[in-house]
Amino acid sequence: MSQHTLTAVTAPSPAPTKQRDAFFDNAKYAAIVLVAVGHAWEPLRDGSRAVSAMYMLVYAFHMPAFIVISGYFSRGFDGRPEQLKRLVSGLVVPYVVFETAYTLFTRWTDQEPDRPISLLDPLYLTWFLAALFLWRLTTPLWRRVRLPVPLALAVAMLATLSPSIGNDLDLQRALQFLPYFVLGLSLKPEHFRLVRRRAVRIAAVPVFAGAFVVAYWAVPRMTGAWFYHRDSARELGAPEWYGMLMTPVLFVCSLVLVACFLSWVPGRRMWCTVLGVGTLYGYLLHGFVAQGSKYWGWYDPAWIHRPLGAVVVTLVGAAVVTVLCTPPVRRALRFVVEPELGWLFRREAAEPDRERAAAART
Repeated sequence: MSQHTLTAVTAPSPAPTKQRDAFFDNAKYAAIVLVAVGHAWEPLRDGSRAVSAMYMLVYAFHMPAFIVISGYFSRGFDGRPEQLKRLVSGLVVPYVVFETAYTLFTRWTDQEPDRPISLLDPLYLTWFLAALFLWRLTTPLWRRVRLPVPLALAVAMLATLSPSIGNDLDLQRALQFLPYFVLGLSLKPEHFRLVRRRAVRIAAVPVFAGAFVVAYWAVPRMTGAWFYHRDSARELGAPEWYGMLMTPVLFVCSLVLVACFLSWVPGRRMWCTVLGVGTLYGYLLHGFVAQGSKYWGWYDPAWIHRPLGAVVVTLVGAAVVTVLCTPPVRRALRFVVEPELGWLFRREAAEPDRERAAAART
């Protein structure tokens, strides 16, 4: 998710001259690279326990990191007219466009010409847009209740008991990932400075090494679907109480890895900082390459499933998503990812904001 979109949709009225924080742009770029690389590794998992372990490790924290940052930039959302308009242009319209596009693309790649277009059943990557829309609408509530994170965690735990929640707007996943968003709402700048200390960066090395060892051990012993947060415990073949236990355990483990990941993110401007603005583009577009690669037979050669092939796939996945985050791609596709929809709304909707601003100046 790009910081431009996050601040535009979530912040109340950011000052035009406010300097961007390079740390968050760098963090989002690093996270979107991990998302793309994870999808690139998926076809290689059956032939390599090491790749499967890396895949499980990355899935344990890359989306939680995105969601925590999304929550952090949603702190100012209170449902004002301008924010609601940006919510529609930044989430609803891209959701409709890409849900339709992915369905049509899947009809072709999976040879399913009768696959219906359903805006209630998010396909592939679009679940995040639907979930972020729901989370943001409930932001004023989470900002006002006591103990918001424990309450959100309780909601996620209860969701694992309910296979009947269904696939509408991928509500199961939205509820299970909810605690990460609510945590982001509760964070302050000093919390991010805390995890960026030198001691945390050093500690992150053995933590990630240990996490990889645990993931390597867990590959043949548990399903990585727990990290997708899209199914109830019963749907994963576990007793219902297991979901109640796994939810807080995974929450803590993911947050430790998120903190370690953020500790390694540079805070200075770098060549990739500008790409953090376009991570929403990289997120939504790289899925077409990931899906099409299987249809086009990119994984058919035997060497792809050897160590050298895994390295090549990693580099290609990172390169593709990097290109998709660049300014030329953003300029070309802004009309569908971040469209201007001033014509859609009544002009009166913005009057109260202008009146308040005028009163503040007098």
